[in-house]
Amino acid sequence: MAKALLRGSLISLGLAGALLALAVQAAGNNFVVTGSQAANEKSCVEPTDFMRRNHMEVIKHQRDETVHGGIRSTKHSLAGCIACHGAKGPTGDLLPVNDERQFCGACHDFAAVRLNCFDCHATVPTEQKGAIQIGW
Repeated sequence: MAKALLRGSLISLGLAGALLALAVQAAGNNFVVTGSQAANEKSCVEPTDFMRRNHMEVIKHQRDETVHGGIRSTKHSLAGCIACHGAKGPTGDLLPVNDERQFCGACHDFAAVRLNCFDCHATVPTEQKGAIQIGW
């Protein structure tokens, strides 16, 4: 009886946690960082739902076009993502992209997905002439 009660309690807690996660996701699902360029935009380069589900494929496709085909465009570039979503900390310094307060870091932490773009790219963007950029 005690085991069944404990099992039922654990299942209830697990369901409550899952529902809380879904409620947070449904309630705006807004990971755009205040103060970033994206916070002032009405939409991303593609519809938001599309980008939430497919951004990794879009970025990989852009990478392949650039690295293998020599075709460099800006619409789906990682640099464009960072330029729009990049945020600064309380001291005004650019935050590392994988920081939990950054757009990329916050979403990937929420989804428990490893952020590996920055195994190669620099995690701390630079700002030149008012534009946030990312390097190698």
